[in-house]
Formats: sequence, C-alpha cells, structure tokens
Amino acid sequence: MTFEGGCHCGAVRFRIEVEKLEAIDCNCSMCTKKGFLHLIVPPERFTLLRGEDVLSTYTFNTGIAKHLFCKVCGIHSFYRPRSHPDCFDVNLRCLDGNVLDQFSIEPFDGQHWEENVESIREG
Repeated sequence: MTFEGGCHCGAVRFRIEVEKLEAIDCNCSMCTKKGFLHLIVPPERFTLLRGEDVLSTYTFNTGIAKHLFCKVCGIHSFYRPRSHPDCFDVNLRCLDGNVLDQFSIEPFDGQHWEENVESIREG
C-alpha cells in the first residue's frame, strides 16, 4: 500500500510504500512527548517529495538517531531511528487521512530500550 504524508504546514511531504500495516507505540521520553507512532520503512520505500531544505536535525544521547523536524512548523513527521539507522521511521499520525484504524499498533517498552530493542529489530 502507498501512503503520503507530511508536516503540519505542508513544507515537508513524503510518500511511503508499506507491506505490513503494523506500527509501534514506544513509551520512551521522546516518543511520549511527541506522540510518535512508529512505522519503520526501508529507504527504497521512502520518497521525500519536498522539504529537504526545511528539515532540521536534533540528536541526543548516542547521536545515532537523527530526529528530523520541519523548522517552519516544528512537526516531526519522520526520522532516522537508532534501532534501524538505515531506515526511515515515519510517524503514523503524519500520514494523510484517517489511517490509524488500518494499522495494528503494538506497544514497545522504550523506557527500557536496551533490554527490548531486539524485539523490534527482528520484525
């Protein structure tokens, strides 16, 4: 299935191709504050349609994850995750339309990331 999405102001737009309608709800401090629902997509199934010039990057802790956000409206519609640094992690809430009901959403204990990360790397 193909979906499009982007940030709030529309400066950042992307298209993804998804095989499994499965997302992850992480309870770590960053994801909880952002309300991020994770949809991990390999790079060949992610296309940035516009907005590369308005993306800013935030990193912390190990610096592996590249938290991208629109510097116009501040929305984090996708990023490069620490768990899958070669992939894109799209915020399910930033896809166009009301698509949440189409996805199964599994909890992930990101408060204990090190102990649990293998469970999402396998999937």
